[in-house]
Amino acid sequence: MSLSFTGNADDVATSAVYAVSQIAAVPTILEVVCKTTGMGFAAVAHVTEDRWIACGVRDNVAFGLEPGGELQIETTICNEIRQHRQAVVIDDAANDPIFANHHTPAIYGLQSYISMPIVLPDGTFFGTLCAIDRVPRALNTPTTLGMLRLFADLIAFHIDANQRVLDSEAKLKFERDSAGVREEFIAVLGHDLRNPLASIDAGARRLERAPLDDKSRSVLTLMQASVRRMSGLIDDVLDFARGRLGDGLVVDRSSPVSLRPMIEQVIDELVSSHPDRAIVAEVCDVCVRCDPSRIGQLLSNLLANAITHGSPDGAIRIKAVVVDGQFELTVANPGEPIPAEVAEHLFKPFVRASAKPSHAGLGLGLYIASEIARAHHGTLTVNSTETETLFRLSFEAS
Repeated sequence: MSLSFTGNADDVATSAVYAVSQIAAVPTILEVVCKTTGMGFAAVAHVTEDRWIACGVRDNVAFGLEPGGELQIETTICNEIRQHRQAVVIDDAANDPIFANHHTPAIYGLQSYISMPIVLPDGTFFGTLCAIDRVPRALNTPTTLGMLRLFADLIAFHIDANQRVLDSEAKLKFERDSAGVREEFIAVLGHDLRNPLASIDAGARRLERAPLDDKSRSVLTLMQASVRRMSGLIDDVLDFARGRLGDGLVVDRSSPVSLRPMIEQVIDELVSSHPDRAIVAEVCDVCVRCDPSRIGQLLSNLLANAITHGSPDGAIRIKAVVVDGQFELTVANPGEPIPAEVAEHLFKPFVRASAKPSHAGLGLGLYIASEIARAHHGTLTVNSTETETLFRLSFEAS
């Protein structure tokens, strides 16, 4: 529930009563006020320009007010307190030089009265902590005034703190709802893009079998490369949406598999599309309990990152081994080191290792790679120095 002390009259009353009801100490405060002063009625009231609303009540004299009940604002002294924000104390109304002829004691048959303003930390006047009785009481003492002032400040603090919590919860819920809508939209969009892309790919394959001149063949090659890039982007978007909307990426680790064929296939694909780049692999022929397609996707993302951000004249080194029951896959490349402030957030979505315009992309590759590692109950780390940048995947091999 979000609190509002302005606006619709019913909402104002509901918000004020709710705000005070959430303060567990209020009943005890009112009890202490009554017992300490001897007063028969004590209340926390929300006071506005035109309303007096009881928010918390201790009634030992059958005054007849309950939380949510109201008094006509013109009949109360609290209306005056709202204007000057000073405490009002009446020990004996009949003999008080100011309040002997005041309408409030006469209307309600009061002889003693004390009211302390409740002002929120931002300066907003909320209302009063007040007490009344039909007989005179000795109220105007430093001890009594200090106690009520302390209680009023305590109530103001809790109202403000509870409001901040509610505001934070409301903002968090809004952000979660907005994020959910955005991610659902991304998932639907990514799924729906597959159909037209598949049509383009099918058309390109058909044209590939037809006789074409060199210029047309070049255009077709560019179209097929664009289709592959779009397909990869859609895969990344869908994996991102699955990871955010569900419990993470789903992997199949039901049985041990040999990773060497998959690793060699991924390397061959990257070499064919980047024949100018050197990739050196050291891969042990071992069986690992993992999802080979997902590990292949992880490796492909790491290699693409190395090709994009690494030094173009340096070799990319891949190593896959099992050491002491742990499978380790590393991808290292020479090049400029990743800045520490970037490396800290590198595995978050939409973060890129470089801000160069030529290094365009969604910034999802490393995030998805880290999610694949997490799905295998493993880790993906990066260590970047002046010599090289090395990514390391590690998880239990069996």
